Amino acid sequence: MSSSRKATRGDRAAAFFGVLAVLAIPIDVAAAQYLNGIELLRSLYFTVPIAAVLALAALTAARRGRLARARSVYEGNGRWGARLAWAGVYCAITGGIALAIYGGLRAAE
Repeated sequence: MSSSRKATRGDRAAAFFGVLAVLAIPIDVAAAQYLNGIELLRSLYFTVPIAAVLALAALTAARRGRLARARSVYEGNGRWGARLAWAGVYCAITGGIALAIYGGLRAAE
């Protein structure tokens, strides 16, 4: 018997949003590096919350994919979507901590 290893729509959406969440901050840094008129710190004030929203969307999609796999007859494999979702959460939290420390240092001046 062959088992289907197809990912559900939720797993694919989780992987998509997870990749976007992980890449949001590095793309913003690269854009600030190479484009004139984009200040890095001001752009990070917008990019870190966007990464957090994308990571939460990825976590929601991963959960929906997991529930769909639980109701399915087929085994399926949705680990990468959840891993990328949690990596996006990690990146968003790290960016938030960095901005909070910067704000604290600026306030201490």
